[in-house]
Amino acid sequence: MASGVGVNSACLEEFTNLKLRKKTDNGEILKYIVYNLNKDNTEIVVEKTSASGDYEEFLGDLPEGECRWAVYDFEFQKEGGIRNKLCFFMWSPDKAKIKQKMLFASSKDALRRALVGIAVEVQGTDIDEVAYESVLEKASKGN
Repeated sequence: MASGVGVNSACLEEFTNLKLRKKTDNGEILKYIVYNLNKDNTEIVVEKTSASGDYEEFLGDLPEGECRWAVYDFEFQKEGGIRNKLCFFMWSPDKAKIKQKMLFASSKDALRRALVGIAVEVQGTDIDEVAYESVLEKASKGN
């Protein structure tokens, strides 16, 4: 924890639910989680969970001018059938403030180490770097 920021236990609980494809209270299976810092910048918290498999909706939850982390259960077709890979996103858009970028970058490892089972890591500073095709290329390597 280079930044001294902790990871809220709900971050791990929701990640485990997503990873194990557990059904939520309303019977849905999580597709992605968006993480943020609390208002005091002392702890990583769950900002949003969604059962929507729509990748464009996921991208819409990454703000244009603020950093976020996210995990997306990326499903794709490959010879032999449908595959799933858990993708970790470090979203640090060019429009974000420098101080926020530095805090998110220095806090990333605390969250990333806690999330066991991530197959692909995606760093995004603009929408092209997190576009479906870009992530598909990374996810389908070696699978």
